[in-house]
Amino acid sequence: MPTFPLGAVDVVDAPGAQTAAQKLEGASEVAVDLEADSMHAFRARLCFLQVGTDTDVFLFDTLAPGVEAGLLAPLMADPARTKFFHAAQGDLQFLAETGVRVQGLFDTHRAATLLGLPKVGLADLARERLGVELPKEHQQSDFSLRPLPAEMRDYIANDVRYLCELGRQIREECRKADILEEVLLDCIRLCEEAAARPDVGAEFKPKLPRAGLSPVQLLVANAVAQALHRKRLEWAEKANVPMGRMLSNMAIGEIAVKLPTTPKELARAAGVRGSFVREHGEEVLATVRELLEKSRRGELQPESEPKDGTRDPNRRKREEALKTFRTVKSAERKVTPSVVLPNPVMDALVSRPPRNLEELAKVPWLGEKRVRLYGEALLALLSQYPAAQSLF
Repeated sequence: MPTFPLGAVDVVDAPGAQTAAQKLEGASEVAVDLEADSMHAFRARLCFLQVGTDTDVFLFDTLAPGVEAGLLAPLMADPARTKFFHAAQGDLQFLAETGVRVQGLFDTHRAATLLGLPKVGLADLARERLGVELPKEHQQSDFSLRPLPAEMRDYIANDVRYLCELGRQIREECRKADILEEVLLDCIRLCEEAAARPDVGAEFKPKLPRAGLSPVQLLVANAVAQALHRKRLEWAEKANVPMGRMLSNMAIGEIAVKLPTTPKELARAAGVRGSFVREHGEEVLATVRELLEKSRRGELQPESEPKDGTRDPNRRKREEALKTFRTVKSAERKVTPSVVLPNPVMDALVSRPPRNLEELAKVPWLGEKRVRLYGEALLALLSQYPAAQSLF
């Protein structure tokens, strides 16, 4: 029966951080988690960096002077030492912003997903495999609070207390299922893609109904959604609240489609709070009126289409053929489709289809095993739908 570290060490000053970092130098495997104030600030700050081993748990208070995540950069960058994370993507971005890059990642969430486990949350895995209950009521708490309440301190310590053992168990299951190489390639991808946190709101894409709207209505709705997104970023930054708390994506979509003309109509839109209408309603309604008028004058332009020289008429055919391919191969191997071809690899094959094994082997995160198993078949499939010449 595995044993787990008791208690936790609070790292709250520079000497304590140096001592903790030195103690972690000898660890071959560590569990890592981060806490931020993402639900409480416009641009979230890193508030805690938790690191656990089989014997210790350290809670680095990164808001305290002298407690820098960079102290752990050598440990995090050493590929020979395993770093167990659970759902690492956002954490890796936070670390990259501090100059810390991770190698040797094993993401238990990603591994559990590729294994096809029915429940992949940390609390579910800990309950089912270790018999441990991990309360999750503090997932949306404000971790910038100081002093941190005792129950929140226990919560962040427990996120790494059991993770090394849990990671080893899931890694062994991946090995037995013959998908460990694929899981590790996906972990490498996560690390390489996490160059920095994206700018707040940079990834916004309005969700608008395609059915029931004419091309002109869709054009207006998209223009309104983009304009309101820019405005909510300004309002949210000024108030130092998350942009979604200022105005949710759902609310933006509702306004963009329904195009309210009065405060009462605006207040009836799903997700729009009365306090928001009182503070920003007139500006929202003015934006809607302005863009409707531009549409009437023919001044709204659709998003530019690719130039004729870069159009690729076979792109959709390649995408559909690859989806069918991985469905068939995943059934043959009795694995999840993403083990055969994860979406980022699919996107690379669709965008720039390789023409020979040498080009195929250079596709990022594809790996030697997939080339060996699927290489010739993939090339034969892709050759049926060649890309536009200008792509090469």
